[in-house]
Amino acid sequence: MQEQQQDKSGSAGDWVRDRTVEAARYALLRRLAYAMRHHMVVHLQPIGMITEVMERRLRQPSPDLAQVHDSMSRINGFSRAAVQSCLDVVSWMAPEDGALIALDAGVAECVGMLRSNFNFRGFTLKDEIGGAAVEVSRAGLRNVLPASMLALTDGAASPADVVISARLEAGQAVLTIALRPTGGAAGFDGDKPYRRLDWHEVQALAQADGLGLERDGQQVRVRVPSAAA
Repeated sequence: MQEQQQDKSGSAGDWVRDRTVEAARYALLRRLAYAMRHHMVVHLQPIGMITEVMERRLRQPSPDLAQVHDSMSRINGFSRAAVQSCLDVVSWMAPEDGALIALDAGVAECVGMLRSNFNFRGFTLKDEIGGAAVEVSRAGLRNVLPASMLALTDGAASPADVVISARLEAGQAVLTIALRPTGGAAGFDGDKPYRRLDWHEVQALAQADGLGLERDGQQVRVRVPSAAA
């Protein structure tokens, strides 16, 4: 009987932990939604502009076919980039199991996704990773790094630089995310966020992805195991 009660208790604890992680991932995706939308449309907007110019050129009595060909080539390039952007956004929502990425590239893509959103809010993202080519879990980095950045800045009282640096230590990468107030004017919040991410949710995400997480005031350290370790 005692063993059955322990099993039930363990199952209940696992269920609560799983639901916490699931809720945190959903909240994170909702917070990333505006950045994802920008990421998808940034290559689509020029297509409409180029098409309008090409239409005007084709209405001319003697269209310059070289210019039309150039416009078509540009449309093709933007279309390919737009498709790739959309596929990339899907991979944020449904990550590929076991996918790896170099640490510097993984941080760069997270910063690239979030930079505009953070700028509007009065924060400047500074990627100081350098050439850290160690391979890490792409899904884990995409979950925990943005969540940590959002949790840090949600509670900030004034604009700040968000500085991301890294070092290698005993088979793992240690990311440091530091909030450094700049004393500048407050940014524009834009669309109200879905909700704030609680720190315990960021911890739950890190634990689910096998990453270590520590917070010390205005600084967070994320320990990311190397794929080679």
